[in-house]
Amino acid sequence: MKRENSILQAASLLSAGCRALCLALLLICSLPAAAQTDTLEGDPEEEEIITGVKYADSLLVKVPAYMIYKTWDTVNIHCYSVDLTKMNDSVKIKFTYDKKCDFVMPIVGLTTSNFGYRRGRPHLGIDIDLETGDTVRCMFDGRVRIAKKSKTYGNVVVVRHNNGLETIYAHLSKLSVKADDVVSAGTVLGLGGNTGRSTGSHLHFETRYLGNAINPAMIIDFKGQKLISDSMYISKKTFKYIAEYKAAKYYTVKKGDSLSKIAQKNGTSVSKICKLNGIKPTSIIKPGQKLRVR
Repeated sequence: MKRENSILQAASLLSAGCRALCLALLLICSLPAAAQTDTLEGDPEEEEIITGVKYADSLLVKVPAYMIYKTWDTVNIHCYSVDLTKMNDSVKIKFTYDKKCDFVMPIVGLTTSNFGYRRGRPHLGIDIDLETGDTVRCMFDGRVRIAKKSKTYGNVVVVRHNNGLETIYAHLSKLSVKADDVVSAGTVLGLGGNTGRSTGSHLHFETRYLGNAINPAMIIDFKGQKLISDSMYISKKTFKYIAEYKAAKYYTVKKGDSLSKIAQKNGTSVSKICKLNGIKPTSIIKPGQKLRVR
């Protein structure tokens, strides 16, 4: 009885808007689990999944969006197994609650690689150009869930935000925060770099919800350096790229192949192949190269 009363008291501290959001999002947690593809490009994040960690009920008031996630894992970057492609309803995420949740661009720079497919493989974030040592800042208010060195992400920070999103900041040269640190929009998380699976200094930036990657360009106007809106609706359409990837067909380039020959063999067009692979009709293709044709 005492435990139930303490939880009710903690819940009463939340704003009306936050309580409504939490109740709506609790429905999502009952969805069937499915494997997620958690990559920069290529193999999944190579990290040991440590299980059996228990968390106290006191996290209800200490951890952002705890009622949505029901967990606080400071070891595993990708620790969720919720398939949002099976959502029946849409959920509204309000980025700026009661004007208390500010927004700051993680880094101001040119986008060098977009969310989507790159060389036939999923790229679940956006790459932003920077110089090693440039300051990388937190996007929204929240709490640091992960701050560590990873084989693929390099030095990486994961922040759980008060609005329910999680953001990932990868390839940093230096970490300026640690797990469980409370951060605000604009807090320095670290310095940009080229660590992990990276071929040049840049920030690999991801936005996720319950572990499912959302195209950051659906949230941020990168040219205008601002939010597209103060809120967005998340539905299964937000994650249609997952189904598209599973249904994708690939072709391995052979000696003597050209884009027109490949298009003819696979019942498609050169323009569609170029669009799917981010190449031009004049791009040079080599034997052994994999191209997405559907």
